[in-house]
Amino acid sequence: MTTTTPTVEDFSELVNQNLGGWNRTMGLRFTRVTIDECIGELVLGDEHRQPYGIVHGGVHTGIIEAACSTGAAMVALGRKQSVVGVENSTSFIAAAREGTIRVTATPVTRGRRTQVWEARVTDEAGKTLATGRVRLLCLDHGADLAGQKVG
Repeated sequence: MTTTTPTVEDFSELVNQNLGGWNRTMGLRFTRVTIDECIGELVLGDEHRQPYGIVHGGVHTGIIEAACSTGAAMVALGRKQSVVGVENSTSFIAAAREGTIRVTATPVTRGRRTQVWEARVTDEAGKTLATGRVRLLCLDHGADLAGQKVG
């Protein structure tokens, strides 16, 4: 008897075709986007560094938020919802100056009203640079968000 593991659809190509705003400006590209995991990569440049020449903490916080939000959005789409981050807690573990960094986000909980995702940022050698957790509010289509309707 042969058993097969169900495949989880990867939306990374679709997400990368529709990158906007902060993700595009920072150069964040997604290599895997599913309801169970979201992975993104960023090639470090001068625009990512603070005056001491290391990656700015806001970059770590931003890619953690982006990966967690993108993963949560894949869950929300199936429910005809959108998500918006309401809390982001990031801890900086080690500094980086150059190379490619990777963020990997996975869900802690995927509730109907809120989701919590956690993420880890690593360098090319797999060394942890930052960790974080993002809590997201799930909004039904038609809900108001900053003066506009969601959906």
